Amino acid sequence: MDVETASSRVPDGGLLYLGDGGLETTMIGERGFELPEFASFVMLRDSDGRDALRAYYRDYIGIAREGGTGFVLDTPTWRASPGWGEKLGYTRAAIADVNRDAVELAMEIRAAEESQSTLIAICGAIGPEGDAYHPETVLSAAEAEEYHSDQIRAFAAADVDMVGALTLTYADEAIGIAAAAGTEGIPVSISFTLETDGRLPSGEELGEAIEKVDAATAGAAAYFMVNCAHPTHFASVLAAGGPWIERLGGIRANASRRSHAELDEMTEIDSGDPEELGTEYRAFRDLLPNTRVLGGCCGTDARHVASVCRHWQS
Repeated sequence: MDVETASSRVPDGGLLYLGDGGLETTMIGERGFELPEFASFVMLRDSDGRDALRAYYRDYIGIAREGGTGFVLDTPTWRASPGWGEKLGYTRAAIADVNRDAVELAMEIRAAEESQSTLIAICGAIGPEGDAYHPETVLSAAEAEEYHSDQIRAFAAADVDMVGALTLTYADEAIGIAAAAGTEGIPVSISFTLETDGRLPSGEELGEAIEKVDAATAGAAAYFMVNCAHPTHFASVLAAGGPWIERLGGIRANASRRSHAELDEMTEIDSGDPEELGTEYRAFRDLLPNTRVLGGCCGTDARHVASVCRHWQS
């Protein structure tokens, strides 16, 4: 469909975009898939997995269509980086193919579902080098740039609209990712995860981390987000505000109020209350003037994102 250039699909504040929910928790808890190392990219290997991904994304595109928003289609590649690929038996070449295959599927879905009123931005999803709940390694910015370059290069070659780093736990990794995206000339969003005290797992304050990344990269990120934390974990941080709040462009919160440590120990998915989550997002609307993307993370599904969209626009 010849509607817009790739650059015009990148969320810029002119149009609200929805994201999806908790892809991995949905596929494990609701659809019965096994995802080793929480790696949803393994679903690309067979027709059943691909069909489930198509159905999953189409549910959210339908919510976006009904709500009059755009949709950010994050590829199922949060774990498709060299280190995680190696743990699952993939060579660097094979994991690069995975990233390209994921974009190919996203392109297919967009070709079938996009319209003038429902733009779909294809975003190559990037996860942290280490564990998003309790990382055991910390990379320098230069090391992070080198580590993530393969995946970002594969996305750029596949012609995504942008890349998005999710669930990052410290600022230096975000700096490296932004630098690697800049080398490839591709827009990037940076999303940090927060603990129950509103700080990154590294102990950095959210505003401190955003300002550090901006200072080191000359403001290279298109926008920042928060994901994989419940709104009650960071409400006081947003209320306190600061100049950095204008750089915060999205939220993808967890359904559960539990801490990361508690979620790690659970044997069932905590899906919380979709309506309550929608009202909690709505309370942030006046605090976040530059919101571009709203979606969910662990434990959320289409019910949660529909509630968030409805309450935000009320």
